[in-house]
Amino acid sequence: MMPKVRTTCVSLGVLALAGALPAAAQTRPDQKSFFGLYKELVETNTVVDEGSCTQAAGQIAARLKAAGFTDGDVTLFSVPDHPKDGGLVAVLAGSDAAAKPMLLLGHLDVVAAKRADWVRDPFRLVEEGGYYYARGTVDDKAMAAIWADTFIRFRKEGYRPRRTIKLALTCGEETTFAFNGAQWLAKNKPDLIAAEFALNEGGGGRTDAAGNRQLLAVQVGEKAAQNYTFTTTNPGGHSSQPIPANAIYELADALKAVQGYEFPVKFTDTTRAFFAMTAKGQGGEVGAAITRLLANPNDKGADAIVSRDKAMHSTLRTTCVATLVNAGHAENALPQKATANVNCRIFPGETVEATAAKLKELAGPKVTVTTNQPVRPVAVPPPLDPKITGPMEAVAKTHFPGVPLLPLMSTGATDGIFLEAIGIPVYGAPGIFIDPDFGGIHGLNERIRVKSLYDGRDYLYDLVKAYAG
Repeated sequence: MMPKVRTTCVSLGVLALAGALPAAAQTRPDQKSFFGLYKELVETNTVVDEGSCTQAAGQIAARLKAAGFTDGDVTLFSVPDHPKDGGLVAVLAGSDAAAKPMLLLGHLDVVAAKRADWVRDPFRLVEEGGYYYARGTVDDKAMAAIWADTFIRFRKEGYRPRRTIKLALTCGEETTFAFNGAQWLAKNKPDLIAAEFALNEGGGGRTDAAGNRQLLAVQVGEKAAQNYTFTTTNPGGHSSQPIPANAIYELADALKAVQGYEFPVKFTDTTRAFFAMTAKGQGGEVGAAITRLLANPNDKGADAIVSRDKAMHSTLRTTCVATLVNAGHAENALPQKATANVNCRIFPGETVEATAAKLKELAGPKVTVTTNQPVRPVAVPPPLDPKITGPMEAVAKTHFPGVPLLPLMSTGATDGIFLEAIGIPVYGAPGIFIDPDFGGIHGLNERIRVKSLYDGRDYLYDLVKAYAG
């Protein structure tokens, strides 16, 4: 769910350009081997209820075993009522039993794509103009393929890490009501994925439209996504004789109250660091307003200036917005029922229940507010830990010299929230650069720069080694 990275847009205009991407590459033998894995994964349809993550997981498992992993090293999993939504967990044992494991997390499922709407077949990998085009070329099959390929490279090279490395590739991240493999593992197989920390999607890197690298981003924390249903009912009647009690008007009043309410400004260690860096680079009225807001989160004037930017506005607080409305039963009848979905992105540490209480207060007594299933865990912000960010910066100096690394909190949601709920801090790893329009992720003609994919692969390979020892 790549809107999770929109916050990084804030600083694109304020950080210095750090170098252009060179021409496309796929020249080394190991790159060609990776391409085969990546192409197979991208061209395997893994849209929930349409394709099969189980098939994709099986294909990757076969590649891992061909590289030397045993049946005991690789666990394929699914549940009987969701046979096509399976995933895998693989383990590369470390040499030091006292060193806590690390986990590489990725999801195999992708957002649906209609062939009629795309310029190219969304499930056939096409190279054109320096880009790879297809659904999932970025979200999240780039990272899933890189993690699996990293395991294969380690095994073929005979690399023995000091720290055990685990790999979890799951299904269901992109669909609210799907079987979610990460959630299932956290609940049913916590020992299988137990780790000191995990690396996941949500970070990355950004270029400008010309391909100049602008920044690297590490995601440190995210909001929790939660939906609520607003419902109001009336007896209805003939539309020729309207009365004040009207379900549509009552629902509209409640939604306008939500629209007019701003949740209070809050900071985590990550967002405080993010805004401090942004203020330093931005300068001017916005930079001064950020500085004031950091000193006093209740400064309404500063909040108004900073919140002109929708990404910064969402990074500062919980947000709730109406996304779906359904009302009435006939064009010549007073409505008997009106409903709306209100989608909230809840700030770390705040609860689903407290957010529901505020919505009920805003909606008033004529509107019922229901918390929809599934209910996601409270977002737990991982620490802004130098033991995590330090290796990211050090490896980046070799691969991407001069490119600044920015910590951010995602305003969206990833599967990391399920792992954080059982005590595994999850970080969105930098390294894969995408275009400023997010490369069509979740939309039409999803794409990634060819060179960006291979450079990201090399960076993440070295990063995992830096942590593994």
